[in-house]
Amino acid sequence: MNTLRTIATTFKAKDVLEGAGVRLRRGFSNVEAKQFDPFLLFDDFSSTIPEHYLAGFPWHPHRGMETVTYILDGAVRHKDSLGNEGVIESGAIQWMTAGRGIIHEEMPESAHGIRGFQLWVNLPKKEKMSPPRYQDLAGATVPEIALGPDARTRVIAGEIGGVMGPLKSVAGNPLYIDVTLESNGTVSIPVPPGHTAFAYIVEGALGTDSSEPTLYAPGTILLFTREGDTLVLRTGSSGARFLIIAGAPLNEPIAWHGPIVMNTDEELREAFRELQEGTFIRVG
Repeated sequence: MNTLRTIATTFKAKDVLEGAGVRLRRGFSNVEAKQFDPFLLFDDFSSTIPEHYLAGFPWHPHRGMETVTYILDGAVRHKDSLGNEGVIESGAIQWMTAGRGIIHEEMPESAHGIRGFQLWVNLPKKEKMSPPRYQDLAGATVPEIALGPDARTRVIAGEIGGVMGPLKSVAGNPLYIDVTLESNGTVSIPVPPGHTAFAYIVEGALGTDSSEPTLYAPGTILLFTREGDTLVLRTGSSGARFLIIAGAPLNEPIAWHGPIVMNTDEELREAFRELQEGTFIRVG
């Protein structure tokens, strides 16, 4: 018998400035990271006002973690210190494993608005100094399936409904799906017991199948309890679009400053020392 998960707590995304002056909404970050382990940060950088996002995220380093960029509408151009360059377009995903170190930039190019999200995923200690790599997925490569009569789901990572997402060999075997649920609809989503799981509401209003009558608005994160193996979610008359993200907690210490996430303060100091000395990027 399936055991239903309940909502542990909710977070409303807050307006922040990042990069060269990008106005975005932050769902959670370092203050809440322990609750979201293995996830570190979630940002929604959607806007219809170009001045809010075109300044972008100029050259900056990463080490010890992964960035996941998902574009619903618009485009983001990226390039890095290893010579990689490309454009993440509507429907596409980029899963970048920073590993032992990379310096890159991400610059939105859309003049008529953009909708997109960035998730940071912690790497386990044994993989923090692995070689950096990218998985770039065009929107057409992401499978879409029905989950019951009311829901359509894009499967980005992990497995659901017998369908595997196209992302491969990602630490922690995470689940990342994009769900559209019809008005007054209900959907059941399996999640491994013990895994952290949260929903981010993109459009409409979303609630659970419990006796709690509340429907939550766009920009809300629903963080679920870790007990149980099933999420049951419902909508009202407006329907909803939302992301479900889940993964196995690392339960490791975190030493985090800016774009670098390590396990100890000494490792963190070493990373910034290498940045100053010009030895941050390691070849071979």
